[in-house]
Amino acid sequence: MKITSARFVASLSDVKQLPTDGLPEIALVGRSNVGKSSLINKLCGKKNLAFISSTPGKTQTLNYFLINESFYLVDLPGYGYARVPEHLKAGWSKLIENYLSNRDRIKLVLHIVDARHEPTELDKMMAGWLDYFKIPYIVVITKIDKIARSKISRQVEMIKNSFGKLKYCQDFITFSAVTGVGKNELLSVIEKYISTTKKSLRSKQPQTL
Repeated sequence: MKITSARFVASLSDVKQLPTDGLPEIALVGRSNVGKSSLINKLCGKKNLAFISSTPGKTQTLNYFLINESFYLVDLPGYGYARVPEHLKAGWSKLIENYLSNRDRIKLVLHIVDARHEPTELDKMMAGWLDYFKIPYIVVITKIDKIARSKISRQVEMIKNSFGKLKYCQDFITFSAVTGVGKNELLSVIEKYISTTKKSLRSKQPQTL
């Protein structure tokens, strides 16, 4: 797939405000400052499409980007940043939960993790959420350019093993917003999923992030 058009549509803080046009959605989840905005910009070939903040935890809404006038990339609030007040964390957690548990237009989730570090307990909890809601997802191992080539395979294997058994994880893809490694592979996967019909999601109450 080639992205020929991409534009920001809206920042939404309530699932009641979500689009009603029926277009498929590809959601991005991950810790604060893990590189979700950079990934979106690289995929779409636009440097400033998604705002890259120097302050982790700044994204507080569901940010919708319309791609090729045919599907949405949806950037969810980052989790796990210690300096964010607890009441805001609770609000974002509820927003993410409501979106994932009730949005039947989600075709795939891109679960972003940092190649340099072992997945945190919150990363593992997010994977557990996605398995719980039976949502297909890809673990995208980003910032791969920051690791020596000789160490990449070992680091990727460590990340895979850290997650353990993941029922609905479809694949692990390495990615760099700097070099473009993994871009074409990720676009191919997205193209596959936006063309398939996904079963309705179940609404359940998982552990809170």
